[in-house]
Amino acid sequence: MTEVTPPRDRLEKPTLVYPFEKVPEVGQVIEVAPGVVWMRMPLPITLNHINVWGIEDDNGWAIVDTGMQTEANLSAWRQIFANATEQRPLTRVFVTHMHPDHVGIAGWLTRKFKCRLWMTRLEYLNCRVLAADSGRQAPEDALAFYRRAGWSGAAIENYQARFGNFGKYIHALPESYRRIKDCERIQIGQHTWRVIVGTGHSPEHACLYCEDRKLLISGDQVLPRISSNVSVHPTEPDANPMQEWLASLAKLKQEVPDDVLVLPSHNECFRGLHARLDYLALAQVRTLERLRQSLKQPKRVVDVFTTLFGRSIDETDAGLLNLATGESVACLNYLLHQGAVTRILNEAGVALYQARSAEGLP
Repeated sequence: MTEVTPPRDRLEKPTLVYPFEKVPEVGQVIEVAPGVVWMRMPLPITLNHINVWGIEDDNGWAIVDTGMQTEANLSAWRQIFANATEQRPLTRVFVTHMHPDHVGIAGWLTRKFKCRLWMTRLEYLNCRVLAADSGRQAPEDALAFYRRAGWSGAAIENYQARFGNFGKYIHALPESYRRIKDCERIQIGQHTWRVIVGTGHSPEHACLYCEDRKLLISGDQVLPRISSNVSVHPTEPDANPMQEWLASLAKLKQEVPDDVLVLPSHNECFRGLHARLDYLALAQVRTLERLRQSLKQPKRVVDVFTTLFGRSIDETDAGLLNLATGESVACLNYLLHQGAVTRILNEAGVALYQARSAEGLP
């Protein structure tokens, strides 16, 4: 997964506390609390790692997230199993959400240990749908979405050639799963973990909060050094995920106290949850206002990249172009839903966005 992080208008970043001096080497573990271990899996992209977590369970270990389906990742898991001082099985596999770096090895692990996949319904079903796109041609609705955004013919051709790669990094999911729900309390070993569902980054992202241990496994909902990509996708072009993500940040602040140790999917474990949530929300609101102010003249989606990300996006970098486009549409759709901008299609069928007035956002 590559993150597209907007500039922050010199907003002062909060001081977070990182209690661990080192990160785990591939194939090794670090204990972050009694019976809770931190592992790190390699990713073949710019964001070169994902953190996964082990929680001591009855007669074995539950894990949260898995890494992508790659040979390097499979090797890392085999090394962890070989290095274990006690050969205890996995009892279940929790997955926070459907992105390949989180769910990629879940099918392999559940089959190897004959255990269940625990996941929210929308994440499981969406993952199955996207993985089934492998080998298909890019649908016309998707091509129309990117043409409306202002993509060139070369960028469209590149997208068509790459379409269906999602399933490449995901081992076939099990045919059944154990659904987890918002507010559900799940006993793992001697402790209870509560599911807190957020949206915006993905359809039904599950965080896990253990009140008595003061631990929050945050997935991608809150990260200490980067902001999660929040995108609109061709399957739901009028969605407003940015509003959902902002609401999810507020929900986390309300439901989880500030004194937790946050165990995120990327970067390092940290303390200072509320300050980080406040920063992410305020920075995004400032970014949205900066975008609105830049729309005094009509602009295409591809014209707002510099405003949002502080630089242009090379259309030959297909993965980054896709993420930047999705997040730009998410920001523009937010403004559309607020009534702050208008959208029309020009004679070529490309969407043009323009601010309604000089007034601030509601």
